[in-house]
Amino acid sequence: MKALTLGPEGTYSHRATRAVADEVEFTESVAAIVDGVASGEYDRGVVPIENSIEGSVTESLDALASRDVAVVKEIVTPIRHALLAQGGTFETVASHAQALAQCRDYLDAEFPNATLEAVASTARGVERAREDSSVAAIGHPDNAGDDLRVLAEDIQDRTSNATRFLVLAPTEARGEAGGKTSLVVYPNQNYPGLLLELLEPFADRDINLSRVESRPSGERLGDYVFHVDIDAGLYEDRTQEALDDIEALAEKGWVRVLGSYDTTHVLY
Repeated sequence: MKALTLGPEGTYSHRATRAVADEVEFTESVAAIVDGVASGEYDRGVVPIENSIEGSVTESLDALASRDVAVVKEIVTPIRHALLAQGGTFETVASHAQALAQCRDYLDAEFPNATLEAVASTARGVERAREDSSVAAIGHPDNAGDDLRVLAEDIQDRTSNATRFLVLAPTEARGEAGGKTSLVVYPNQNYPGLLLELLEPFADRDINLSRVESRPSGERLGDYVFHVDIDAGLYEDRTQEALDDIEALAEKGWVRVLGSYDTTHVLY
């Protein structure tokens, strides 16, 4: 099975992807991952969707709203950040923007004068540190080698730091079995009580909403797309009944059901 995820080799996305695919290729764009799966070029794609410290990955949310793909699994993995450098003196800390934000307190306390440089991935930051002795990186401690030292480990602001990844597949792989379901709703309208009406079909059937998030539709100011995760499977009658109500409410827009899936916990 061939999968596409964020690279280069050694990213947290790469580590999550190894749990579902033997052949892994890399890109530096979430949109490219979704496009690669939607076109059928790749059997699977793995994208970060939410971090326990910094919240949702908006690039992933927007990409999922733009193309029709299926979600077939959720991978949750703890995130262990380390500070990596050639030596103890450096001017810049390079990593993915999410990793920099997850270590904000540590960096403010220990390296207040360092320049923070956001790059495409944690592994790309490690590459920068290998190429330039004035650059340190934030990444998994296993990314160090003979040319990089681990200056500090577990520098994330909270020890409970974890990231959810979604495993994407072409639409024909969409399943109804699983304890969780994700959908994207675009009502294409706005009026008082709209959000309440969108949530009531789930509450009325005792379906827990584990995440609800709005993103700008890009069509006009104040117009939103809603990303919804529920703790129920599509195989359940109550889920289908709730979706019927949601589709009726969004008759001027659209509803995209990404699929039902289970969660796998991966430790590294």
